[in-house]
Amino acid sequence: MKRFNDCCIIGIDHGYGNMKTANCCFKAGVLAYDTEPLFTHEMLTLDNRYYLIGEGHKEFLPDKSGDEDYYILTLAAIAKELQREDLTEARVIIAAGLPLTWTSGQKKDFAAYLSKNKEVCFTYQKKDYYITIEGVKVYPQGYAAIAEFASTMKGVNLIADIGNGTMNVLYMINGRPQSGKMYTEKFGTYQCTLAVREMFMQRTRREINDAIIEEVLVTGAADISPADQSIIREIAAEYVSDIFRRLREHGYDESTMTLYITGGGGCLVKNFYKYDPDRVKFVDDICAAAKGYEYMAQVQLKAGAAA
Repeated sequence: MKRFNDCCIIGIDHGYGNMKTANCCFKAGVLAYDTEPLFTHEMLTLDNRYYLIGEGHKEFLPDKSGDEDYYILTLAAIAKELQREDLTEARVIIAAGLPLTWTSGQKKDFAAYLSKNKEVCFTYQKKDYYITIEGVKVYPQGYAAIAEFASTMKGVNLIADIGNGTMNVLYMINGRPQSGKMYTEKFGTYQCTLAVREMFMQRTRREINDAIIEEVLVTGAADISPADQSIIREIAAEYVSDIFRRLREHGYDESTMTLYITGGGGCLVKNFYKYDPDRVKFVDDICAAAKGYEYMAQVQLKAGAAA
């Protein structure tokens, strides 16, 4: 969280797999109930409805304002950041992001969606919150994760933000983003999970839990049989090879460019690809994008105040 005058700037990375703020990460799932559910630790209450945060899996939606889920998840993210400051009331400026090539077309609607209620009263983890939404800033994904050190980049750099739902690719030349060379593909890490699940069923006639798949993808191993693990590793290696094939289709040259990988997909590259550490760099902080949104919002707001 950053401050501007008497407002709290809260950066939120609305991922398809996880929601991230500058200090928190939680599953981007939400289940709604008309009556209070049995387990209530991660429960948010708004307008007499009950929402369990982190439950279920958020399906891919090209338009994140297509349902109420991301609005509810946004309130939970704000509450988590306010908890850290021991606050229950605040004037909030939301700093968020959208996939690179979708930002210009969707940011107005997404900002309106996140700020549709200027004043919001809700309960989260049995604590009441009262917030006033003073504004919403929407920035491009991918760039946000490297925004604070972008000016130090020399030569030609490629930013690959590999999230759960999408992969965003942006060219940088001497620290300057190239607006004519940015790409968004529906090729996030969940596509790898789906491919593993399908191949596992074909070869073993058994289902495998996504949590086990995720453990192998993130760490490279899990407490399962070597044969089962081999299937996951094989498909993961194919997925990562496909990432680099797609990057090359967008003009990536491993000999002349430095590749910066952000997002959850970085662990797959580390675990399942042979890369040149002098040419491939990782932004390992899962909250880097949310921190970048806060940084860019604060810079923009200060510049506007000084103008």
